[in-house]
Amino acid sequence: MKRVVTFGEVMLRLSPPGLERFFQSPVLSATFGGGEANVAVSLAHLGLDSRWVSRVPANAVGDAALKALRAEGVNVDDVLRGGARLGLYFAETGASQRAGDVIYDRAGSAISGAGPGTFAWPRLLEGASWFHVTGITPALGPGVAAATAEAVEAARAAGARVSIDLNYRKKLWTEREAQAVMRPLAARADVIVANEEDVQACLGIGVAGADVTSGSLDVAAYRETAARVAREMGVSLVAITLRESWSASRNGWSAVLWDAGEEAFHVGPRFDVTLVDRIGGGDSFAAGLIYGLVSGRAAAEALRFAVAASALKQTIPGDFNRVSADEVDRLAAGDASGRVRR
Repeated sequence: MKRVVTFGEVMLRLSPPGLERFFQSPVLSATFGGGEANVAVSLAHLGLDSRWVSRVPANAVGDAALKALRAEGVNVDDVLRGGARLGLYFAETGASQRAGDVIYDRAGSAISGAGPGTFAWPRLLEGASWFHVTGITPALGPGVAAATAEAVEAARAAGARVSIDLNYRKKLWTEREAQAVMRPLAARADVIVANEEDVQACLGIGVAGADVTSGSLDVAAYRETAARVAREMGVSLVAITLRESWSASRNGWSAVLWDAGEEAFHVGPRFDVTLVDRIGGGDSFAAGLIYGLVSGRAAAEALRFAVAASALKQTIPGDFNRVSADEVDRLAAGDASGRVRR
């Protein structure tokens, strides 16, 4: 079984019931989520040996986070314990013309105390086929950024392929700060995953004519952007997700992939998604792409699988994508009817 290692923060997610506004009623549901942890969960459900590395506090909240990930099939044996607190985020689900909202409360979280030498990366990455990280992790502070760079170098030394989801978060750092860190990191990756905003913010490379608020996207405009990212960063594959945001309840969803080795531009299937929870959609796409490539699928088929996996995720409440490879393959093959299977 192929082993994939991810590195990043998990947070306690607090959300009001259903489509309520924050504190409309005095109830918040508590679940867990975070970019790389979400990827790890997806990969475990898809059948890989999925391992997540991080640092969480040695208290009941940290215990609950690890228990939640173990319950999804993720190996958390190498997670360090320490620090004062687990990061929090509050997530309000939007509806129709009302946008969703996220409020972070993660300053001083356990992982933000990590730095160079905190993790024994050569040991942790021994036997790994793939290593994955996002741009959220190095945004948590200079020490974590250094630990991320160490992990990427150790993964390359171990012979693992490296993927980076740029995942720009403007509530965590500026574009200038992001580019200073992410351009060198991206240049050490094999695969880059992003959307058009991530590419601009983290790499300073724009998509001609892109307007994420218009509800429509020109797929052809992404070809040159993806090819330019591959050329400038020296990576073999660049995937860009395409979200047509018609409202907070209904999105078009697809992705494209530039294969630098073949000089081929692949366009994935497009789904009209009635959103249940869009958080984690990009993470499930990254996981689907990793799974497709690790399992030996051709680039175009890996892209098709990734788009289908992420479309399914956005119909599931919470951060985690609890779908099997068989379910994804059925949708990727065209079974989008949603009929009950009896």
